[in-house]
Amino acid sequence: MAMVNRLSQETSTEERRENGLSLMVIGFMLWFFDLLILFFMPAGVRLGHPRPFQVLIASAFVAGVVLIASGRYLRKQ
Repeated sequence: MAMVNRLSQETSTEERRENGLSLMVIGFMLWFFDLLILFFMPAGVRLGHPRPFQVLIASAFVAGVVLIASGRYLRKQ
């Protein structure tokens, strides 16, 4: 019985680490998406519509920070 309990605890720890890493990767992918938006922003400014780009950049950055922070928290537990 103790062996089964230990195995389930190790699996739970492993799953938390994998989930944390997945959240961190998604957060970094959002930051990469943010850089792509930044690349296309000058075209939006020339057309006179910079506001949607600014909103997307800010929201993707904040979402990335939240995902990376929560992923690190899960991995550290």
